[in-house]
Amino acid sequence: MFKLKYETGIVTFIQFIVLSILNFINQLVSVVSTCHGQSSDCVSNSISSITLMILVVVWFGAVWMIGYVAQDRHSRRLARLLILAEMAVIVIELFNLKHPANTLGSVTSLIDLLLAAWVIVLAWRIYRAKGGRVVTSTRARRRRQPSKSDEL
Repeated sequence: MFKLKYETGIVTFIQFIVLSILNFINQLVSVVSTCHGQSSDCVSNSISSITLMILVVVWFGAVWMIGYVAQDRHSRRLARLLILAEMAVIVIELFNLKHPANTLGSVTSLIDLLLAAWVIVLAWRIYRAKGGRVVTSTRARRRRQPSKSDEL
């Protein structure tokens, strides 16, 4: 993927855009199939679908803002909050995968799981850095071998 070390703002923005679009498509398919099949449930399904779309956009918008501020400030507290928010997303998506509404819903859940795991990894790096510089690995420094010129 990308070589992002701690850019939770970018990845949560990607998550916000992708999942807002996929959720909109999911809800549109749900409304069209309900209105085409059973016209009596059309209005109630439309209202619940619009409500769910708004909730998803607001949730992932909030997660995006937390991700951006955590990246900008290198905040351990916000990184931990972001990890908890993404863990909640994972729990919900695992539930959705066990009870799929349709194939598109399953694909959306899988994409959301992958993006949430990616955000957790990046947020963990910010958390582990304790407000300092974020590095992807810790490697031991090699000691310089004394040369012959050092002995003189």
